[in-house]
Amino acid sequence: MISAILLVTAKGDVLVSRIFRDDIPRGAADVFRVQVVAGKESRCPIKQFGPSVFIYILISNVYLVVVTNRNANIATSFELLHKLVDIFKAYFNGKFNEDSIRNNFVLIYELLDEIVDFGYPQTTTTDALKLYITQGKFADKKERTPAEMTRLSQQVTGAIPWRLPDVTYKKNQLFIDVIESVNMLVSTKGTILKADVSGKVFLKTMLSGMPECKLGINDRLLMTRESQMVFARRRTANGPAIKNSGILLDDITFHQCVRLGRFDSDRTITFIPPDGEFEIMRYRITENIGVPFRVIPIIKEIGKTRIEVQVTLKANFSIRLVGTLVVMKIPLPKNTAICKINVPIGKAQYQPAQDGIIWRIRRFPGATEATLVASVELTPSVSGKTTWSRPPICLQFTVPMFTASGLYVRFLKVVEQKLQYNTIKWVRYASKAGQYQYRI
Repeated sequence: MISAILLVTAKGDVLVSRIFRDDIPRGAADVFRVQVVAGKESRCPIKQFGPSVFIYILISNVYLVVVTNRNANIATSFELLHKLVDIFKAYFNGKFNEDSIRNNFVLIYELLDEIVDFGYPQTTTTDALKLYITQGKFADKKERTPAEMTRLSQQVTGAIPWRLPDVTYKKNQLFIDVIESVNMLVSTKGTILKADVSGKVFLKTMLSGMPECKLGINDRLLMTRESQMVFARRRTANGPAIKNSGILLDDITFHQCVRLGRFDSDRTITFIPPDGEFEIMRYRITENIGVPFRVIPIIKEIGKTRIEVQVTLKANFSIRLVGTLVVMKIPLPKNTAICKINVPIGKAQYQPAQDGIIWRIRRFPGATEATLVASVELTPSVSGKTTWSRPPICLQFTVPMFTASGLYVRFLKVVEQKLQYNTIKWVRYASKAGQYQYRI
């Protein structure tokens, strides 16, 4: 149960103070400002001073604080604070800082009154709030009648608050974007020390009515069940066996529209989608990762004033695909004087501000390789000692229509019982580099 929500700057100025219950002192904001902001003690996100407990996070030099004097659910409080940041960014055109807060005092108080009711969090989704708080980014000059406001209130507090039933489109379409971030760390001997993929699935829905969607991916558990059923049928009919192929999802987070019970029972993602763009799921994979690029570095130190660099970049994906916006940073010592570089593709240049060679390739075809060769001359050190720590080679890239995890959409069904229309479906894939590093 929440007694108050505060927004305080890093200097101690109280920007917003919304009190929902009268069970805390009126000077709670001053207590937080003096004890936490101006205090020199450790920055623990949970503090208790007298009867009041302060739960806070710091975003863009602004403290978001939940104040309570009861045994509140800590996880719920932190989740609410992060949800508030997401909602404010949605209404403030992606900005959340002191200036955006000062420019939107009235909107913030209106949002807080709708999000929290007498200390209990109620509506925390932008899709539901934008239906009747039409300010900021979601400004709507059209005035709604009392009947329309009543209908919106019933919709927001109903079983499906994220979607209105009277949405209509002339052309019903659904777009799916699967975006993956590849993180990898490779040792100097070429051994993979760490590798994982963090993925997000985004949907953009332009569907009429209240459609029910069913999304299937190549989940290993689902495909194992299906292969066992098919194998049993084929075994009865003396037919050939089939191979099971699928991915094992380690961590999954769904949008609130997904029916978790259905996913637990049959591993399919069933949902009634919000209108427009939203993120339906996040996942992480740590097994059987397809490495899109491989780097083979050879760094030779010749004496104390010369280094020979040879770095080979190989594309492990299909020749039908193309990597784009490939950028490789090859570190060099700070006392580099002259750097002569030769590359067969793209452009490479030594940048002293980056302490290394920056190799940029606009398009890198699949199943090909390219080698950078550089001769580096160093300025002799006064002490005669070289202190080059050999930072790792960093790689940035984007590979459209490729997933490092192997995830793909097996099927997508859209059913609207009343309208019964046909849906045009689009699917895109992309893999990007997260922390992609090779030690040298």
